[in-house]
Amino acid sequence: MATRTPLDRDRSFRSFNRSMLIKLVVMAAVMFGFGFALVPLYRAICQITGVNNLVKRDATAGEAKNMQVDATRTVSVEFDANARGPLGFVPESNSLDVHPGEVTVVKYRVTNDQNRTVRAQAIPSYAPQLAVEYFKKIECFCFTQQTLAPHETREMPVVFYVDPKLPRDVKTITLSYTFFELDVPASKTASAGAAQVTGVSRPSVAAAGA
Repeated sequence: MATRTPLDRDRSFRSFNRSMLIKLVVMAAVMFGFGFALVPLYRAICQITGVNNLVKRDATAGEAKNMQVDATRTVSVEFDANARGPLGFVPESNSLDVHPGEVTVVKYRVTNDQNRTVRAQAIPSYAPQLAVEYFKKIECFCFTQQTLAPHETREMPVVFYVDPKLPRDVKTITLSYTFFELDVPASKTASAGAAQVTGVSRPSVAAAGA
């Protein structure tokens, strides 16, 4: 049986690292491409369904008034913000402790730093995934598309409550919004995508040569 020399082991290790590096670069490029694909996908669905917005109200103010507050426990709600495009987008509070059934208001702030009008749409997501059934938005800027004038800053509220039926083992819910610009010229999208992929690839090439 042939014995592997240190040189053989070193070559095998380098080959493994190179293969893993290539896989990571490909995954990063695919994930970035998927993020840019959200905008045309959103537009296509809107055209098919004939509506301008796909985010629906989860509950009404009347339903909220009839909801009994569970004061025996609290749920930590964390707020996250992501912007795809030229917008500055942040929550004014990072987290709040709420009682299930308690109506709460949190504000997000969006800023258009461009010298042009920007039309944008916010899409919410939740963690853990099951929270989507229990996080009830009464009012939200995500219900409509937002049009921001050049250099406009706007505070936008989210009025919500957590359904008391939320399983007791769920102590934390993360509400995350992705705010992306609509009507982006195809040339700008393509050039931005190429720049980002290049930015991801350069460190990888350097690492491969190390």
